Amino acid sequence: MDNDELIAAVAGGDDTALRELFSRHAPWLAARLGAVLPAADVEDVLQETFLAAWRGAGGYRLEGAGGWLWGIARRQAALWLRRRGQPDVLLSALGDAREPRSADPTEAALSRVELADAVEALGPEGSPQRETWRLMYVEDRTVAEVADLMDVPTGTVKSRAYQVRQLLRVALRPMRAGGGR
Repeated sequence: MDNDELIAAVAGGDDTALRELFSRHAPWLAARLGAVLPAADVEDVLQETFLAAWRGAGGYRLEGAGGWLWGIARRQAALWLRRRGQPDVLLSALGDAREPRSADPTEAALSRVELADAVEALGPEGSPQRETWRLMYVEDRTVAEVADLMDVPTGTVKSRAYQVRQLLRVALRPMRAGGGR
């Protein structure tokens, strides 16, 4: 059974499929979380991650199981650290963990500049798309939290998040295709 079929089975209530999903993905998730969290907390966050995956499997959209699970793990780690009064620790550490490591500092700096340029495509600071990007992808807030903060329906947040991903994809494509600047 591939990952998408496993998640579909989990959505149907199959706990055997959840155990298989856990055995496939827990080791690498634990390694990534271990770079951010104290070792004693990794197991708890993994447990919360797979519990959230169990509950949210019905909403899975064939977006890639690894990315989907990492997104859940990041949110669970953020909640875990927020409850302990350390949200900034996670944001900076996950920001570093998500960036590809480069031996060349010039290449790393260019990647950051490319991302900053792409973010400009979202509009001026404070615009709905830019604010959605900041809250969801920088502050790692949930759709419901963003909806509350922006005083809009959750469907609007989802729509804006989709627009943000599309705008960033288009803005980054010429940079990646042309080998950067």
